[in-house]
Amino acid sequence: MTANELRSKYIEFFKSKNHVEISGQSLIPENDPSVLFTTAGMHPLVPYLLGEKHPAGTRLTDYQKCIRTGDIDEVGDPSHLTCFEMLGNWSLGDYFKKESIGFSYEFLTSPKWLGLDPRKISVTVFAGDDNAPRDEEAATYWKENGMPEDKIAYLPASDNWWAAGPTGPCGPDTEIFYWVGEGLPPAGSNKGTDSENWMEIWNNVFMQYNRVDEKTLVPLPKKNVDTGMGLERTNCILQGKTSVYLTEVFQPIIAKIEELSSYKYGTDAEKDRSVRIIADHSRSAVFILGDQKGVSPSNVGAGYVLRRLIRRAVRHGMKLGIEKNFLAEIAQAVIENFKCAYPELEQNKEKIFTELSAEENKFRDTLRKGEAEFQKLLPNLMKNPKKEISGKIAFRLYDTFGFPLELTQELGAENGFTVDVEGFKEAERKHQEASKTQDAGAAKGGLAEQSDTTTKYHTATHLLQQALVNVLGDKVAQKGSNITNERMRFDFTFDRPMTKEEIQKVEDIVNEQIKKDLPVTMEVMPLEKAKAEGARALFTNKYGEDVKVYTIGEKDNWFSKEVCGGPHVQHTAQIGEFKIQKEQSSSAGVRRIRAVISGGLPLEK
Repeated sequence: MTANELRSKYIEFFKSKNHVEISGQSLIPENDPSVLFTTAGMHPLVPYLLGEKHPAGTRLTDYQKCIRTGDIDEVGDPSHLTCFEMLGNWSLGDYFKKESIGFSYEFLTSPKWLGLDPRKISVTVFAGDDNAPRDEEAATYWKENGMPEDKIAYLPASDNWWAAGPTGPCGPDTEIFYWVGEGLPPAGSNKGTDSENWMEIWNNVFMQYNRVDEKTLVPLPKKNVDTGMGLERTNCILQGKTSVYLTEVFQPIIAKIEELSSYKYGTDAEKDRSVRIIADHSRSAVFILGDQKGVSPSNVGAGYVLRRLIRRAVRHGMKLGIEKNFLAEIAQAVIENFKCAYPELEQNKEKIFTELSAEENKFRDTLRKGEAEFQKLLPNLMKNPKKEISGKIAFRLYDTFGFPLELTQELGAENGFTVDVEGFKEAERKHQEASKTQDAGAAKGGLAEQSDTTTKYHTATHLLQQALVNVLGDKVAQKGSNITNERMRFDFTFDRPMTKEEIQKVEDIVNEQIKKDLPVTMEVMPLEKAKAEGARALFTNKYGEDVKVYTIGEKDNWFSKEVCGGPHVQHTAQIGEFKIQKEQSSSAGVRRIRAVISGGLPLEK
């Protein structure tokens, strides 16, 4: 079974169980400052897991592209990935543990679907603690589906408890594992007794409590199920492969790397590692650049992660002897492999090629400058009797000149020096603290704070977008937004700096709509109807899918109409005074506005 077949079968199965297929969303989270990228399939569904009604109903399924950067330095081994796909299904106050467990087991073991050997499946459930009892309910339903007692491991909250944060929705989960050892698992073998030979493929989260404080859990009146299956891992298991890089997900990309480098994958351990890094990082870069809200390489936030991925790939290409620019050629293989599931990659391919080539050129120039700088430092370094390059110097070469640590180590070794690697890592850690995301725990999700202030800012982005179009023209399109309780950041396509007069005019238009106290209304309708009515959207949703359309103004005389997931104020006077603080470049062809709001009427509960 191929990855494409697995993806289709998953959706087909859950549609047969009365789930509605919804569109996967952007890699760049909407109005969530807690993470730089969409880290799990549940991420775009946060408002609905917190109680908002979803336009498609209470049973949902989709596939979602994700990026996790916490393991970036581990990428290169046979299993770690930066970019991956999650297959998900959700119950929003509909079915609960019995049906969720039954669906999962049927999909995995039925010959009609995946047909996996039940003897090679084991599960974990929550063991219980002082705050919540052992999840006997989940264990019982597993046994009813034929799971032997010795294949059920009862593990603590650190393994089998999901939480939105210190307070809020939470509950036990059950994780599903597949045997990757030789033959059949021995009696008594499960994730609790043998962690090496069991690979996690699916996680079912049961949100059944609300955490009031550290010691108080209150049952939720509406219980949700949130599940996620890793496509690449499951695909690997179905094909009996020992590594995700040996499946057709990566093989066309690796074939292109082999062609460019004249190196045959599988003949040298260190070079194999470089091939895997190039394959993963180039795929990740293509997905980020080709996203409907794609960012460009930069020195901050998501752009910094993208730059790091591209430059690490280029560096390992050099290790394989590739001296020319090569990432655009690899990108073509990535696009060809994934364009059916993610048509935005094909639509944005010219941007992908241009950005990758430009960043490669910049990096190669950076390396030349960094090497020259190293040569300048060499006379003083030679005076050091310890023959050690400090972590501070190594990091300055990296941070200021983009010079990778391993290059400093190589040049240092040629001159008899070692490098203080721990000192380098400490300097890097301090530098990244400001922009690094809270990636820990992202595997089980992380819900963004949704306060009244962030709700006001979110509605203000709609006013700002329309005001920009009114002043600058229809070529303006949103490229992303980021909201905290203190400010909003809005990126949009435009090819020059705005004038002071244009900035003032935009600000005045937004404040005028706020003073008019326009109503904000929501209507659920098919995407095609929304488009026909003039609603602004990124239009990546599936044909026929129902969407939420937020209108600011009267029905027949509106100021703004957008397809959006919310949250929103009820009328614009609740927003308060709007002030643009700064207008600046974000990346090539993209401008960024930073703005604040103050005052405003309270939101109605």
